Amino acid sequence: MKINLQKLPLAIKPFILSLFLSLSFLAFLSLQTPRHSLQKPTTANLPPDLRIRPGYSSYDAYIERQLNKTLNPKLRQIWTTRDWDRKVRVFSEFFENLKLRGFLSNNSKALCVGARVGQEVAALKRVGVNDSVGIDLVPYHPLVIKGDFHHQPFDDGTFDLEFSNVFDHALYPWKFVGEIERTLKPGGICVLHVALSRRADKYSANDLYSVEPLKELYKRSELVEVRRIDGFGLDTEVVFRKKKK
Repeated sequence: MKINLQKLPLAIKPFILSLFLSLSFLAFLSLQTPRHSLQKPTTANLPPDLRIRPGYSSYDAYIERQLNKTLNPKLRQIWTTRDWDRKVRVFSEFFENLKLRGFLSNNSKALCVGARVGQEVAALKRVGVNDSVGIDLVPYHPLVIKGDFHHQPFDDGTFDLEFSNVFDHALYPWKFVGEIERTLKPGGICVLHVALSRRADKYSANDLYSVEPLKELYKRSELVEVRRIDGFGLDTEVVFRKKKK
């Protein structure tokens, strides 16, 4: 229905004009509001041994689900108190082993992807890798800054080593891997701890049944090593090196 301003009473005209301007401004703001715009997960092109869990109506729903765990006050209390020393000690042993195998050095610039409260970052610093940081949806300063592993807040070719034990939490595994490969330096190392012999926790977004899907996803890297580990419910360590060309 069209409104003829010429025929409206003089007292109503300012109200109509104000309403029109307000609606126009709200429409403008809605276009400026950032939204999670990653595409809806599809299994059409995924390797058969990697399956995306159903149940997420949108990326925002997925983020909300992950935050339910990350922001759980009881879990955060456990992670920063009784779990802290044990996890830092075990992570330190893993990283010392990486140094012995030539994948890590004190001069490495390292990133921990999905680091929660940063036990793995603290472990890296403990073994002498001081230029280390973690990213997670919720920051925990100074060890962990805010960041989404589907879209890392770093420039291309930033890190010598990236470590993660949260591959199963990626709703878009191809983006998770793509961001690691983007932000690794040529020749850089990616170390993943994954579960192959058992299903991960209720907050996981995918299930991995073999190393083969990882070999397909890491298109710019070569598989260097696979070994069995005992890492907080994760049983396999997979090491990739980004190709130099």
